[in-house]
Amino acid sequence: MKTIVMTGGGTAGHVTPNLALVPYLKEAGYDIYYIGSYTGIEKKMVENAGITYYGISSGKLRRYHDWKNFTDPFRVIKGFSEANQLLKHLKPDVVFSKGGFVSVPVVMAAGRQHIPAIIHESDMTPGLANKLAIPFASKVCCNFPETMDYLPEGKAVHTGSPIRQELFSGNKEAGLSFCGFTSDKPVMLIMGGSIGSRFINNAVWDSLDTLLEKFQIVHLVGKGNINNDLTGKPGYQQYEFISEQLNDIFAMTDLMISRAGANSISEILALKIPNILIPLSAKASRGDQILNAESYEKQGFSTVLQEEDLTGEILINSVDDVYNHRDEIRKRMEESKLLDANKVIMNLIENIK
Repeated sequence: MKTIVMTGGGTAGHVTPNLALVPYLKEAGYDIYYIGSYTGIEKKMVENAGITYYGISSGKLRRYHDWKNFTDPFRVIKGFSEANQLLKHLKPDVVFSKGGFVSVPVVMAAGRQHIPAIIHESDMTPGLANKLAIPFASKVCCNFPETMDYLPEGKAVHTGSPIRQELFSGNKEAGLSFCGFTSDKPVMLIMGGSIGSRFINNAVWDSLDTLLEKFQIVHLVGKGNINNDLTGKPGYQQYEFISEQLNDIFAMTDLMISRAGANSISEILALKIPNILIPLSAKASRGDQILNAESYEKQGFSTVLQEEDLTGEILINSVDDVYNHRDEIRKRMEESKLLDANKVIMNLIENIK
């Protein structure tokens, strides 16, 4: 029996691509184990998927000044020691990492024990965690072809991003029933990320009455962001988040407004949903979402709005433009050379030395 250890955490984006590979790994006969942080978001997600989970100590890797920068290196050292012991115990044939700060000690421990490690980078440019882990990796997968320029020659492989196959199994009628919508009016889905977006939420609420003239709207507002004044408004459903019914929601969606996280936009492209991307500002991130969105805009897959410029009026005009050109956008998406990332990555895992 072959064994694989997967790692990655900190955000859902560092977990869902790993989970997308799980059915293929099981079919190929792998025993699967997961190493993440003690209490990170990845713990519940992985355990819910029925995978054996091990927690290790981890410290966040920051580019800014914070007093925790003085204590977190000791957590990373402890995490490396714990990961080292776990790998000795589990004896995996390969380690697969999706990034995030918790993955660094795991990949480093794999390198120390001469266990082949494969890293996946979703964004246009490698994040800090992956930059630190790359020297210890055998191969580095990437989502965008442009990323190849930022990776070591001989290690870099353009694979695309793993996509959860269950996304394609949604039922439109079930989605309409869940939201209490009708089939005679198009549906717009708005997603601002797991914690929501103040910029997106406010722009939507400012323009809601106008948007509802043409669309039924599902709005994922993020934890704690429900607008009680709008509860029960006809044609508008707001949720903090949706899990089990999300595939059905996707199936009924005619237009989508989203952040520009690499995994999210990869799923939007795979589902061929006309969309507007509103990337996280460079003031609140390293700017990776801006680069991701620019790439999709150049390819004609997306319209991009910057959150600093976002107003209800601009949102309304952009929605009208995207919806009026939806057939052209879908055609460009259908013509895209979308890689079967699940198949390509599985081939790497099976043949890594």
